[in-house]
Amino acid sequence: MTIVRHELKRSRMALLIWAGAISGMLAISILLYPEMASQMSEISDMFADMGSFSAAFGMDKVPFGEFRGYFSVECGNVLGLGGALFAALFSISALAKEERDRTAEFLLTHPCTRTRIVAEKGLAVAAQLAALNLITMAVALLSILIIGETIAVDLFLLLFLAYFLMQVQIACICFGVSAFLRRGGLGLGIGLALLLYFINLIANITEQAAVLKYVTPFAYADSAAILSSGSLTVKYLLPGLAMAAAGVAAAFVQYRRKDIA
Repeated sequence: MTIVRHELKRSRMALLIWAGAISGMLAISILLYPEMASQMSEISDMFADMGSFSAAFGMDKVPFGEFRGYFSVECGNVLGLGGALFAALFSISALAKEERDRTAEFLLTHPCTRTRIVAEKGLAVAAQLAALNLITMAVALLSILIIGETIAVDLFLLLFLAYFLMQVQIACICFGVSAFLRRGGLGLGIGLALLLYFINLIANITEQAAVLKYVTPFAYADSAAILSSGSLTVKYLLPGLAMAAAGVAAAFVQYRRKDIA
């Protein structure tokens, strides 16, 4: 597991910065709830009447005037988009950075196969995602306790599970793309994460675009749907898992036969 430890050590500062930023924004949103509680009924009615804007973010389907509805929306906006960008950025360069930083020759002269390199780099990305979510969960739980609110444990865990799976899917897709790149693909990773996010917004606005939900992980990580049904939408989750598996498979196949510069 030498490569895993090296990758984690190499990116620990970036991980702490991202985890601090995402969990900090989520904590601020939660801590502001007591100040907004008295106006929540009016805000909830206002969002419910905003038509397509409310539908895009699912705010017409959740009890935004209650803490659980408020938390699910804020969790979706902060952890959903922030976590997606984190997953994309860390995985899109996982394999390509060895050629970008001119370290591929040093790495490949060691007694380790390319299959092992891909496997350990993938494990490092997974460990970073797990660390991000554990830190964010701890900060969110502490913030909820500070303001004296409560939220059902199963809903709390389900929301974080949904966003973790969404991040894993995006990371797997970008990890597969990384095997085809020779330089850093940060712009490509950010663009892919944002594209999947906006695809879900479009699918929420109009029924004609509902089929797009099968191609974006934000569909099964929709906080409004999770809150109303109490479960993940399996029909959107299964295609997502298939795309994640395809991304990982592509990484192994391409990196094993790739002509490393």
